[in-house]
Amino acid sequence: MTEAVQIAALLLVAAGGTAVVLVREPLRQAVVLSFYGLALGILFFAFQAPDVGLSQIAVGSVGVPLMLLLTIAKVRKREREEG
Repeated sequence: MTEAVQIAALLLVAAGGTAVVLVREPLRQAVVLSFYGLALGILFFAFQAPDVGLSQIAVGSVGVPLMLLLTIAKVRKREREEG
């Protein structure tokens, strides 16, 4: 049973990583990156590392995509001011 959960988590992470790379629009990429962080957190839970999983969910699902979205907003604001 645990091996099946681990294999499913690995496949989910592989599919999520591929999706992050294939998405080209930055806003959508940030959303997909958030789901990828969640998938990694699930993977860590499946391999019995709950402390790492909780950290990954906090940072990978919320922190990094939020910083990316704020950066995109700032860059677009500068482009509008200059152009």
